Amino acid sequence: MFVRLLFLLLLPAVALSQTTLNPKASGYNGIWYFIGKTGNAYAHKYSGGLGTYPANHYPFSVYAPAVRKTFFCYGGVLDSTTQKLCHFVGFYDHRTGQVSRPTLLLDKQTDDAHDNPIIQLDDRGYIWIFSTSHGTERPSFIHRSRQPYGIDAFDPVAATRLDEAGRPVPFDNFSYVQSYYQPGRGFLNLMTHYDRGVLVYGANKPRRTMSFITSPDGQTWSAWQDLGTIEEGHYQTSGQWRNKIGTAFNYHPNTQKGSGLDYRTNLYYLETGDFGKTWKTAGGQTVALPLRDPAHPALVKEYKSEGKNVYINDVAYDGQGRPILFYLTSKGPEPGPENGPYQWNTAWWNGRQWEIREVAQSDHNYDMGSLYVEGGLWRIIGPLEPGGQPFGTGGGLAMLESRDQGRTWQKVKSLTPGSERNHSYPRRPVGAHPDFVALWADGNARQVSPSRLYFCNQQGQVFQLPTVMKADLEKPVPVFTTPVRKTPNEPK
Repeated sequence: MFVRLLFLLLLPAVALSQTTLNPKASGYNGIWYFIGKTGNAYAHKYSGGLGTYPANHYPFSVYAPAVRKTFFCYGGVLDSTTQKLCHFVGFYDHRTGQVSRPTLLLDKQTDDAHDNPIIQLDDRGYIWIFSTSHGTERPSFIHRSRQPYGIDAFDPVAATRLDEAGRPVPFDNFSYVQSYYQPGRGFLNLMTHYDRGVLVYGANKPRRTMSFITSPDGQTWSAWQDLGTIEEGHYQTSGQWRNKIGTAFNYHPNTQKGSGLDYRTNLYYLETGDFGKTWKTAGGQTVALPLRDPAHPALVKEYKSEGKNVYINDVAYDGQGRPILFYLTSKGPEPGPENGPYQWNTAWWNGRQWEIREVAQSDHNYDMGSLYVEGGLWRIIGPLEPGGQPFGTGGGLAMLESRDQGRTWQKVKSLTPGSERNHSYPRRPVGAHPDFVALWADGNARQVSPSRLYFCNQQGQVFQLPTVMKADLEKPVPVFTTPVRKTPNEPK
């Protein structure tokens, strides 16, 4: 206790306070981001309006029944003339149908959408924002709302974690965070940390080490515990059913040339029902951590021998708590038809084995969608249609449904018909209310553009969040209700 008190006294409080801004923004404007210039017609490996990117961050929104509001966060900009990433928090009031003016939480000092925030609520209604970092070059931050269910002011949290020797050190760097809260237990966050000097090829190239970490109060955290250290590391995407938390992940094979991160293959799954004390396969086999061998009992499907990349979108559960993994496969990391088909798939644990079924095809590796399970109905919201920039990130959003555990799917609605900008990363809220089931952004997938924020309800009605607000509460505008007509000065 004395060591922790001494640490907190010495912690640079000025630096923490400088990260917290708290004014109201003028409206909702998302971040436009790109990575990997290709030098061809597709411009970038991926790009566009990525305010709710990536799939390895979760959640971006949480429904709070006590106040009948959906609270959400996103990566945005102050206006469409800048690409400086800021973190914003807003809410949708289900009683009035209005959205708040967003709170500007902090300037992340980067244009990298990998630093996008996530949100979580505790059992007292306090709102927590975890501001991630892409690697170790920038700090990460934790903030908590000053009042329960309030977004007007957030305070920085001087969080600590235990190091390998059991000593408290600043918990100020984490990547690819997914946060879960369980009353009486606290937070379990899945995350990535970067380890150098451990790879077969390239001493300075980092392994993306897949881990988890827990905290009873959001301030004092355990040591992080590694889940997987297979070859060059992992990307993981997760979900929750009651007290069960499950994670689906791929791995990066050792590669001597280029970046192994562009090559991600195989599909794995692990779950915990006791807040991280033990981890098991879907079939109930307890495993030793961390995973080190690609041929592991957690393996769902081996894709490496097929030469396929694996991009994991979402994890959901059926009514009996059996996992459903939603993911995409392709022939390689570069955009364009030569690496197709970009195949959407589900893997469902039927109680005895994994059933893997094809859903549909899109046109890009980063065509991320969300999976919903409502009794016997499975629903997907994702960029199934080409959109304004075919073979670019995202596209036209569509709603698909299956009533036979993913064996057959029907498209029931096109959500964004005629949009000149691609729509990407529709994200499922925690405890989604039928009035607000997905949050996402749009953007031109070829060149810098404005990015707008949207949400839709369970019927597929789409609403745009206002880019400029005249009042603190306003009703969002329904869009895509009639054919879209281009105006002469409208930016693409």
